[in-house]
Amino acid sequence: MLQVEKANIHIVNWLKSYAENAKVDGFVVGISGGVDSAVTSTLCAQTGLTTLCVEMPIHQAPTHVSRGREHIEQLKKRFANVKHIEADLNSVFEDFKKAVPNTTDVSKIHLALANTRARLRMTTLYYFAGIYGLLVAGTGNKVEDFGVGFFTKYGDGGVDLSPIADLMKSDVFAMGEFLKIPISILEASPTDGLFGDDRTDEDQLGASYDELEWAMLEDEKRKNPEDFSGRKKIVFEIYKRLNANNRHKMKEIPVCIIPENLK
Repeated sequence: MLQVEKANIHIVNWLKSYAENAKVDGFVVGISGGVDSAVTSTLCAQTGLTTLCVEMPIHQAPTHVSRGREHIEQLKKRFANVKHIEADLNSVFEDFKKAVPNTTDVSKIHLALANTRARLRMTTLYYFAGIYGLLVAGTGNKVEDFGVGFFTKYGDGGVDLSPIADLMKSDVFAMGEFLKIPISILEASPTDGLFGDDRTDEDQLGASYDELEWAMLEDEKRKNPEDFSGRKKIVFEIYKRLNANNRHKMKEIPVCIIPENLK
């Protein structure tokens, strides 16, 4: 079980040391109204360095917006180094849709546009990072980043450093309770908010984070689907499928190496 208080100190010291070595003034974090971004921004705030919380609405569900703002206001009251800015990307997103060709495959359009939202936000975060001398802090956890690859390549996966990427989702929730992030966030069902509706991560993945954590740990023991039955077998197969399909996100970009005799 995670030693939350000690882990908190460790991550904050790691963040501060990394920023100082990189000679930057702090961090920029995209705030979604979810537990991952709330925990990440609070960890960054504890360094005493500038922590810029950025809202980037693109047709967001009102509940996501209200949770994000509740967290930001709480964080600003607790830490003088926390700043806040909103970049309304609704018109940018709509202009993008007008500029690209359409297709009759609606499912592909929906997925492509969901990923486009994430990539527009990544671009926005790096804009602020560039003008204020900050690092983009990632909000991905271990299950998302290294288990099922539940993130957008060059979207929310495009970051400078990942402070919570070695924490399971359950660890993130435990850290959130310790850091006293808003109850509304701790009680909300996890969602990526990329489709403009209230579908949850579990709706998309087919399994809860607790189930996927279990499957990830079993996979590390080199277990096979045949080792399980019932719901456990279903969850393990879901995990293996997602892990295989999204492996390209979790590996380094392949480079075509030219043989020495061709140089």
